[in-house]
Amino acid sequence: MNIAVDTRVLMNPTRTGVGEYTYELLNALFKIDKQNQYYLFYNSSKDVSKNVQLWDQENVHYVSTRWPNKIFNLFQKFFKYPKLDSLVKQDLDAWFSPNLNFTVISKKTKYILTIHDLSFEILPECFSLKRRMWHKIINPKKQCERADLILTPSENTKRDVVELYDVEESKVSFVRPGLCSNFGKLETLQFGGQAGNWKRQVKQKYNLPDKFILFLGTIEPRKNIEGIIEAFEKANSINNHYSLIIAGAKGWKYDIIMDKIEKTPGVRYLGFLDESEKQALYELASLFVYPSLYEGFGFPVLEAMACGTPVLTSNRTSLPEVAGNKAFLVNPHNTSEIASGMEMLLNGDSIYNKITEEAKKHAERFSWDETAREFLNLI
Repeated sequence: MNIAVDTRVLMNPTRTGVGEYTYELLNALFKIDKQNQYYLFYNSSKDVSKNVQLWDQENVHYVSTRWPNKIFNLFQKFFKYPKLDSLVKQDLDAWFSPNLNFTVISKKTKYILTIHDLSFEILPECFSLKRRMWHKIINPKKQCERADLILTPSENTKRDVVELYDVEESKVSFVRPGLCSNFGKLETLQFGGQAGNWKRQVKQKYNLPDKFILFLGTIEPRKNIEGIIEAFEKANSINNHYSLIIAGAKGWKYDIIMDKIEKTPGVRYLGFLDESEKQALYELASLFVYPSLYEGFGFPVLEAMACGTPVLTSNRTSLPEVAGNKAFLVNPHNTSEIASGMEMLLNGDSIYNKITEEAKKHAERFSWDETAREFLNLI
């Protein structure tokens, strides 16, 4: 088969969940599939060559255009031009979009689309007006109607797509993502280009305390960071002994959240971290908290588990699927329940040790190779 893949999401030098999904799935696909021909498409008026991940094998090809993105998207939306599959190859069999984007392809080409979550439909108040308008213009419902196959990272997202967009269940498939093979193997990575004890170096760099609770994710309302801080303040038995460390890229309304961080004793923000620093933080943390209001999957939960760190997360949306029964689940809207969960985990050695041991084994079940094989079986 001749398969085109929309890799525009990989042009962003800072990869978040969707970028990681795209990169890891392609990396696994290209390891196991030497027969199908892959055409990786991207567009940018700027020189983004340094952002292009080059897979050097005979069945992987690169196709790029140099349109300004806003003009390109305008033509896609209102003029239905150009047909992306015709830009890539005349006899294309399938087009795979690993995320929502402006996408116009010919009817003759099979369209495979990943919908990661529908948080913008369910929690519109957690998105800026600009982002809500973007979703309205891009029209995800219409894209789902056009798609021949829709992939979702969780059963929860599959249900949302079927129910909210009235899509036939038969064309929506849950394909579980994997976990980066490096997670839980910090000793195989390098930090700062030097050999040594990575955790010690990261701890010194950020002046981290011996005991801390960690949140890692985009700084935005949907992640419920203000709820985490409020719960931390309520957890009287631990907040004198533990700090709360928050890290991640700045998102919408981050300034309001930052104000809360700065005004709360024992709470610190570290900024955006690279992969090796993230792993060090996971392993150094006493507890990872992620009581998000909505997630399509929730990679940080799995990453923390792989690093042997106990996890407290939401009992809503996809997070119970990801965590299984290997994490402490709470109502994300109840800060007293979050606080009690923190105290129970950090004050109770037996439950702490049990969750830590079982969580690491649970995370090992998530394999990108398995994801890639299931993808190939479906297409």
